[in-house]
Amino acid sequence: MLKVTRKKLLIIPVILSLVLFSGCSLPGLSGSSKNTIKIGAMNTSESMTVAYIIKQLIEHKTDYDAEIIGNMGSSIVQHHALYQGEVDITSTRYTGTDLPGTLKMDLVTDKDEALNIVQREFEKRFDQTWFDPYGFENSYAFTVTSELAKEKNLKKVSDIKPYASELRLGVDNSWLNREGDGYQGFVKQYGFEFGKTYPMQIGLVYQAVANGEMDVVLAYTTDGRIEAFDLVNLEDDKNFFPPYDASPVARNDALEKYPEVRDVLESLAGKIDEETMRLMNYEADVKMKEPYVVAKEFLEKNNYFE
Repeated sequence: MLKVTRKKLLIIPVILSLVLFSGCSLPGLSGSSKNTIKIGAMNTSESMTVAYIIKQLIEHKTDYDAEIIGNMGSSIVQHHALYQGEVDITSTRYTGTDLPGTLKMDLVTDKDEALNIVQREFEKRFDQTWFDPYGFENSYAFTVTSELAKEKNLKKVSDIKPYASELRLGVDNSWLNREGDGYQGFVKQYGFEFGKTYPMQIGLVYQAVANGEMDVVLAYTTDGRIEAFDLVNLEDDKNFFPPYDASPVARNDALEKYPEVRDVLESLAGKIDEETMRLMNYEADVKMKEPYVVAKEFLEKNNYFE
């Protein structure tokens, strides 16, 4: 035991001296460099993929390094990290989420109005820039199998009404009890209720409806599992759900410190439509590709590295 302990004691100073005198560092013992831009992302494939798109563009088009701070559980967590200066950019913020959430304001159904409000309020309240949207929105959608859609001729949500009392609805638990764009608001606007509602995790709804355990589920419009399970999103024909256009948000002091970053973020406006985002999510969630790889393939396909 004594011999092993002495070896360890001899090795530690050697390692530390190598670190100090060679300019190298051990993992976890050094912070980011001064010119490293921190990008916050939620723990979804969508948010991580977009974060890697931003990271790779920054490192390709500027002299800055970029680091992703992932596993942020919600837009509120992203907001606090950005406001506290823990990150410089958040990769995916959604108008319909931040209006009632971060801003504590009423929901707005008009896309342009919602965007104008968040851009104005984030500038005024937080000294942050809410950029123009990527081109996709990740909204809620009532979703059924293609088989049921053909059988009942379901194309829009209103088409469900004659059959609603017989159908089982699987939804995210928080949506059932949420005010505004939750279940009670939906019933009021569309004028019908489902026969039974089952609260469940959002990630389980796709398999549940595909297996016939549910008839209708509330899904995300850009989720890649819609493609994988041959599901159909029904049109929200009464415009119940607010717009959820996705944009990056950045601290203004970071944009002043790293001016080329503004050009990078602006170059993504309108460049990722809903189908493209859904296919990228499919690559990550179904084919199990790393978000970094999915992001790189998107940039190469669209000639961003040229």
